[in-house]
Amino acid sequence: MIFGRRKPLDAILATAEKKSLTRSLGAFQLTMLGIGAVIGTGIFVLTAEAAQKAGPGMMLSFIIAGAVCAVAALCYAEMASMVPVSGSAYTYSYAVMGELLAWMVGWALILEYAVAAGAVSVGWSGYVVGLIENAFAIDIPDTLVLGPYDGGLINLPAMFIAGLVTLLLVIGTKESATVNAILVAVKVAALTLFVILALPVMNMENFTPFQPLGFAGVSAAAASIFFAYVGFDAVSTAAEETKNPQRNMPIGLIGSLAICTLFYLLVAAGVIGSVGAQPVTDAAGTALEPGSRELSAQCAAIGEQAVTCSKEALAWTLREIGWPQIGNLIGLAAGLALPSVILMMMFGQTRIFFVMSRDGLLPQAFSKIHPKFNTPHVITIITGIAVALFAAFFPVGQLANISNSGTLFAFAAVSIAVMLLRRTDPDRKRPFRTPAVYVIAPISILGCIYLFFSLDEKSKQLFLIWAVIGLAVYFLYSRSRSHVGRGLTEVHEPEIHDIDPPVPGTH
Repeated sequence: MIFGRRKPLDAILATAEKKSLTRSLGAFQLTMLGIGAVIGTGIFVLTAEAAQKAGPGMMLSFIIAGAVCAVAALCYAEMASMVPVSGSAYTYSYAVMGELLAWMVGWALILEYAVAAGAVSVGWSGYVVGLIENAFAIDIPDTLVLGPYDGGLINLPAMFIAGLVTLLLVIGTKESATVNAILVAVKVAALTLFVILALPVMNMENFTPFQPLGFAGVSAAAASIFFAYVGFDAVSTAAEETKNPQRNMPIGLIGSLAICTLFYLLVAAGVIGSVGAQPVTDAAGTALEPGSRELSAQCAAIGEQAVTCSKEALAWTLREIGWPQIGNLIGLAAGLALPSVILMMMFGQTRIFFVMSRDGLLPQAFSKIHPKFNTPHVITIITGIAVALFAAFFPVGQLANISNSGTLFAFAAVSIAVMLLRRTDPDRKRPFRTPAVYVIAPISILGCIYLFFSLDEKSKQLFLIWAVIGLAVYFLYSRSRSHVGRGLTEVHEPEIHDIDPPVPGTH
């Protein structure tokens, strides 16, 4: 029953053939694309979260998360090269594992994109508020710029940016490749400047104890930091445009992840070595949970004098080591670059909704196109409201973890699909084949499971609640209305003219 309803792969591929793309990307371009897509919010925002969980051991966490991403990326690349159409992991799963599992993957991706957009909005708010307070020497009340878990009432700047991006998506915005390239350069330049200024003042004593909370803390930080890597699927989905994909895709994927991991390790070493990164503890010496009211209270008691207390860890670090103006510049760089990331995530969210609606699994109203703007305005507004509410009331680390739970589920499903399809359809044309697939795919699945179970209990419970709601929606509504179930298997791409699909990912 689970595997019964599949969407014919040939019908899906008929779509791709109508829009075949020129194979023009080499290994270098793919690596650059990957670096641009991966370096984003995670490193700017989650460094403090990782420090609170693992202390200096967060350097190991970056390596673990990067390794899991690398094996998942190789599986993702084979599916992306075979099925280069909208819907990412949802579409792959529909073709291989049937409708129910595809629905669950799509449902998990909804959680990933919307919650991740909320996390980036909160991260943007932290940097912009810090920039305004430091540059203009004013104190904005915490009540209005922090959620209830962080010691405030509501995060209005995060709500504002989510609302602004929603408006842009409804009106239709052609986000040009040039603008995107400039913003990538801004992010990379800001991090490079941070490394150049922070590394020379490193004090090796700050690296001990290296694992103050043991390896469990390193694992928990790796599960959070995973958010900093997601975006490599930008490389996977470019398989259709790649010259010699069998050679260049692994170089692009592994190359971009290796460079990003090195970058992240240098940034982490700069933070740890210059200002220290030991977890903040209570009176009994117990490390407090990131994003909790207890941590907020303890941070207030010590005058916010710890990197783990900061909402803008990199800018705060530079101010502490005597570079206040450069710290403000880092805040400005984050303020400029992060809204495009929110736009990409919300675009990805609406596209997944759109494809699921088009398959009959969600109401047809979700795929309504605005008569003037040619954008899926209904689902964009619904998504925007959800993102704004997440951003207003939840801490960034909690949002990142919940988003990761959905992402890890989707990546594990894709890794299973790759192995299944090798068995059920061995003769299918594969522009890129995952090397040693029966070794790489199981490692990817186990890595995703390991990181999932390293997440905090709240995130795992929320994911399970979300999954139960998803199953209820499927059996009560979607199953009876599915186009595949009713024998309608035509495939046509959504007609959304006014938005260029941006580079996926960029967490």
